Amino acid sequence: MLPTLAELLTLPAFAGAEVRSGHARLGQPITWVHVSEISDAARFLSGGELLLSTGTPLIGEDAGAYVRSLAVGGAHGLALELVREVRELPLAALDAAQQSNFPLLVFRQEVNFAELTRAAHARILRPPAAASPPSLAPLTDALNETGRAADFVASHLGAVLALPPRPRLTLLDTLSALLACNFNVAESARTLGVRRQTVYYRLEQLRAMLGDLDDPQRQLGLLLALELSRGS
Repeated sequence: MLPTLAELLTLPAFAGAEVRSGHARLGQPITWVHVSEISDAARFLSGGELLLSTGTPLIGEDAGAYVRSLAVGGAHGLALELVREVRELPLAALDAAQQSNFPLLVFRQEVNFAELTRAAHARILRPPAAASPPSLAPLTDALNETGRAADFVASHLGAVLALPPRPRLTLLDTLSALLACNFNVAESARTLGVRRQTVYYRLEQLRAMLGDLDDPQRQLGLLLALELSRGS
């Protein structure tokens, strides 16, 4: 999930940023962070960007028109470092930002734009794996609620469930390990703490009892059936 501008402002690299306008829109997602010192930056926007600038586009131009162009162009914020050529925020720029409810940030001290972009992009590009993995619970709940769970488990795992307790548990654990690592025998052997040849042997047993184990839909069915059998 993309971070909001409010979230980026909590990063150490953004310490000292003053929010001068657009407080109500700090919850907008930021898609990317660009350093830009050109007055027509709006034509390069894709939408959702936060622009960083030393204020150069505000010199000798209509500062208000520049800010309005960013707002209309889809930017979600402008951060200005006011320590070089531009040391004070032009009133026209502030008025335009307030009228558009456009987030306008100000740094009164020198900041490292490279650090700002690096910190922001690390958060923007955070791998989806950081989020919670998808759950089978909605599917298993639906099968339980409709009274079809027992038939579903029997149709997928019936032959294995009919075995005596010890071989049944062994083959179910092996099937679960194989499904978890996309049928990588070496990885399954490490997970189970057995030799690879043992996993190969058990896999042949499973194929003989359950049939095709390579089809993705079949594998999903087996995952659901295993999940349901654990909850029974």
